Amino acid sequence: MSTNPKPKVGFICVHNSCRSQMAEALGRHLASDVFESYSAGTETKPQINQDAVRLMKEVYGINMEENQHSKLLEEIPSLDVVITMGCNVECPFLPCRHREDWGLEDPSGKSDEEFKKVMDQIDANIRDLADRIRSGRIL
Repeated sequence: MSTNPKPKVGFICVHNSCRSQMAEALGRHLASDVFESYSAGTETKPQINQDAVRLMKEVYGINMEENQHSKLLEEIPSLDVVITMGCNVECPFLPCRHREDWGLEDPSGKSDEEFKKVMDQIDANIRDLADRIRSGRIL
């Protein structure tokens, strides 16, 4: 077992209430052995998107409201990897060793099917990211 600390991955989106929250939860659920997951935004919302909360419970059995809340960038630690969700706005510069944009559509206000498509894409992206970190292809 490596003694190196696990890399810190931050999922960044403007409001930190939907896609980035789902990514943080799925990162913890699917890849906590590979990296630490955080999420944050440049603004916050009073609560996590309730459709996201409901569907994450339904599909994965994860209650995001137990240990997650909408956070500002200043509230998370320094990151090794920055993942932007695809907010179509200028993301703030965060120092990191690797950065990528996942280009995800915001499902807020859309159907459960649209939410599940985004959840499935986040799931696949998390698994791919974990594989790339594990194999040393990034970092």
